Amino acid sequence: MSFQYYTQEGYDNLKNKLHDLKTRGRREISQAIAEAKDKGDLSENAEYDAAKDAQGLMETEISKLEVLMANARILDESTIDTSKVSLMNKVKIKNIKNGALMTYTLVAEEEADLKQGKISINSPFAKGLLGKAVGEKAQIQAPAGMVEVEVVEISM
Repeated sequence: MSFQYYTQEGYDNLKNKLHDLKTRGRREISQAIAEAKDKGDLSENAEYDAAKDAQGLMETEISKLEVLMANARILDESTIDTSKVSLMNKVKIKNIKNGALMTYTLVAEEEADLKQGKISINSPFAKGLLGKAVGEKAQIQAPAGMVEVEVVEISM
C-alpha cells in the first residue's frame, strides 16, 4: 500500500476514531453480546447474531483504520508548493460557461467533506485540476457532463 498524506487535523481525526472504536465501541459490543447470551438459547437468538455481526464489522473497521494509520504521513504545510495545484491546496476556480466561482481544498480520501469544500484528491474533479497553474483551464468530466474551469487562485 502506498502512503496516504493527511493534515494534522485529518490524522488526529483518524487516531481519535480508532481509539473510540477500540475502547467505547468494543465495550458496547461486549455488553450487547453478554446481554444477548443471558437471554438463553443462542441458536435461535437474533439479538446475539446481530451483536456478533456488529462486532465483526467493527473489527473490520478497526483493522482498516490501523492499516491507514500505519501508512499515514502528515504533510508539513510549510513545504507545500502553491505554483501548481496539488494535495492540500485551496483552489479557487471559475466555471467558464456560467462564470460561477468555487473554492475547494484537495485532501486525502478520508478527509473529504463537500460541505466544508474538501474534495478527495482521487475524485475526477481534483484529478482534472492537479498540476494546473493559475490561469490554466481544465476540462473535467462531472456527473452533469463536461465542465470547463479556469484556475483563478491557488493557496494554502
